[in-house]
Amino acid sequence: MMKKLLLLLLMASTSTAAWCQSAYWQQELHYTIDVSLDDQQNSLQGFLKLRYTNHSPDTLTFIWFHLWPNAYKNDRTAFSDQLLLQGRTDFYFSSREQHGYINRLDFRINNATLPTEDHPQYIDIVKVYLPTPLLPGAQTEITTPFHVKLPKNFSRGGHTGQSYQATQWYPKPAVYDSKGWHPMPYLDQGEFYSEFGTYDVRITVPQDYVVAATGELQSEEEKQWMRKMNAAYREQHAPP
Repeated sequence: MMKKLLLLLLMASTSTAAWCQSAYWQQELHYTIDVSLDDQQNSLQGFLKLRYTNHSPDTLTFIWFHLWPNAYKNDRTAFSDQLLLQGRTDFYFSSREQHGYINRLDFRINNATLPTEDHPQYIDIVKVYLPTPLLPGAQTEITTPFHVKLPKNFSRGGHTGQSYQATQWYPKPAVYDSKGWHPMPYLDQGEFYSEFGTYDVRITVPQDYVVAATGELQSEEEKQWMRKMNAAYREQHAPP
């Protein structure tokens, strides 16, 4: 059976330098994500649990979160403006059905909803206020459900028919380093400046899909299928 493809990119680029000084520090993130694909609505339904450890010498009262699927929400985003400057009008004139977004968010700590504040300029960034200051060396756990409408693939993420390329698809904290916060809008570019993190991700897709993702496959059934496909490929391409 021909299987469809869902490509989920999880790992962010790390800000770790090739060398470090004794005063160097870096925030630490641990993601646990459950997500499922609806290939009729071209959408993802997920739940995020994030453990955030503050290794900085500063006390944090809020965390900036990137909500990058909202870059595809309308023609008034930094992403849309960038494409126009590059001479591309396909997204600007696209239909609402071809757009994407993230919603149904409810950031919580200890089951208490956290207040949020929209970024003054970018709709794909939000400030999430912490109920108590996060001291140096302390950690907290934030949860939220989320729903993503995947756009037509105008850039590095979306879908072409029922082939899905899901990139930057979950709420992600902005980097906090020695220069402070780095909230940035989604743009059509390569990798993004992101915090180092570990990921425990459970992905549910319809039966006729193959998931291609970073990380280590956990499903024994999928491992057996992969071995079968590899064996078939080697047999097909074996020298005469």
